[in-house]
Amino acid sequence: MIPIRDNVPCLIRPYVLWAILVANIFTFLVEQLFSPTGKLALFHILGVVPARYFNPEWAITAGYPNFGAIPFFTYMFLHSGWIHIILNMWMLWIFANNIEDAMGHARFIMFYTICGVVAIGVQIMLAPTVQTPIIGASGAVAGIMGAYFVLYPHGRVLTLIPIIIIPLFFKIPAGLFLGLWFFLQIFSSLTNHISGSAQEIAWGAHIGGFIAGMILVRFFVKKGRCKYCYDPAKKDYELDEDF
Repeated sequence: MIPIRDNVPCLIRPYVLWAILVANIFTFLVEQLFSPTGKLALFHILGVVPARYFNPEWAITAGYPNFGAIPFFTYMFLHSGWIHIILNMWMLWIFANNIEDAMGHARFIMFYTICGVVAIGVQIMLAPTVQTPIIGASGAVAGIMGAYFVLYPHGRVLTLIPIIIIPLFFKIPAGLFLGLWFFLQIFSSLTNHISGSAQEIAWGAHIGGFIAGMILVRFFVKKGRCKYCYDPAKKDYELDEDF
């Protein structure tokens, strides 16, 4: 399922979202200037390597620098390839503007950052011995999706579902779309664990970020600001169905 756009209006210009997108894209382009060896070294220094925190003797032997807290923030701006960054930035573009709309600029950047930190915290707790770097904005983006799931489940997401070579478009309730996405993360994580295969995707970060977003969103939304948020007492959400 590929989301194309949603139908929830945004009342403000999402300046912070634009800044996050630019920062991620700029960082990715800078990465392309590095050799493969240099890029891997960058990922090890600014990405999160779980064993670095749970096996300090190994970390010292491997030559990791002392600024161990910085990677918990910088890992969110690193991506391994074009598909990795395009998928993350596209999901962020679809869902984040409404979250910034409901929170305001300052609260939104705090929320995004906290979700990213919680996401990576969950991931390293689930796999503390991994010696490869974890990078990508997907944990923080999952937090945005969790917040959207809580605030706008009544929205609609125009979704592309390719059947072999036939592109089909459906208007799917946002709650259903995001619920299916979350279920897929859990299913994929369990399947990966049962099979014992090497984990290339940080499923735990996706799950942790999504749950963090669902829980924390209520503490960041400004009272009276969220005009289009879900309200069970209302029948008309003033959302445009023709999109």
